[in-house]
Amino acid sequence: MGQVPAAAHVVRIVRIACAALAASCALPAVAAPECIVPAKPGGGFDLTCKLAQRARQEAGMAEPMRLAYLPGGIGAVAYNTVVAQRPAEPDTLVAFSSGSLLALAEGKFGKYGAADVRWVGALAADYGMIAVRADSPYQTLKDLVAALAADPDRVLFGAGGTIGNQDWMKAALVARQARVGYKRMRFVGFEGGGEAFTALRAGDVQAVSGDASEAAMQLATGNIRILAVLAEQRLPGRLAGVPTAREQGYDITWPVVRGFYMGPRVAQADYQRWAARFERLQASPDFARLRAAQGLYPVGPAAMDAAALDAYVRQTVQRYAALAREFGLAR
Repeated sequence: MGQVPAAAHVVRIVRIACAALAASCALPAVAAPECIVPAKPGGGFDLTCKLAQRARQEAGMAEPMRLAYLPGGIGAVAYNTVVAQRPAEPDTLVAFSSGSLLALAEGKFGKYGAADVRWVGALAADYGMIAVRADSPYQTLKDLVAALAADPDRVLFGAGGTIGNQDWMKAALVARQARVGYKRMRFVGFEGGGEAFTALRAGDVQAVSGDASEAAMQLATGNIRILAVLAEQRLPGRLAGVPTAREQGYDITWPVVRGFYMGPRVAQADYQRWAARFERLQASPDFARLRAAQGLYPVGPAAMDAAALDAYVRQTVQRYAALAREFGLAR
């Protein structure tokens, strides 16, 4: 994707020197770029790295992208590892999402904050959503909010993750519209969105709060109904017929940005090289096709380039910190 990595320049120089001297030289190995998935295989972080990997393959990049899995603490282990132990690696990327930013805002990454890494590029956007079973009596988000207001015990939310994560936060924001406090809201966490939808189909929970991309894949089963997407406006494609929460009278939005950060001491030239690659990806029709195939959406102007992404991350962490205090989740 354009510029040649510094290590590749070294290899080229050595080859020229060897040819000129007609000598036998051992070439240094060029390390493949690495994308760290801060979770177990499967899920949004894995999807983010694999999308970048696939984009490089289809663009004919010489070096393949290697995936490494470093789970723990919803991204905390990877964050601390890169900052403290691998801060200057020029070709190491770590996947993040808005859930990572919420964890930062809640102090779940320990002593490190948003300014301790370099936010280099975004790949795609997703949005929150609220879903119920296809045969649920709740036809609209207003119906669900009314049921919560009448009796909070009637509605058990299910989602991937634990109390305080972004899927819990989406449910809490809906419950707040019914004047139901977060301590009164009923919620059960699962090991990922897939398990939450399984529980919904079985009738073990009455609603699922999650991401639009995973819900879109569930629509094909005919077993769920999406009551609302938590976006500024309706989403294109398979969910074009689903109203936003705002259309139904509730000012709830939850955009999910998926992208990458790098270590804090990565050289500026290497940082700019990767930043330029991600900007080119955003403009590529081929990448747009790959992104849409995963049920994901274009990144908005607020996170289009590295500088905008850095500003977006810092502003979002501040906003999430205020929200966390409202819900008793601040450190």
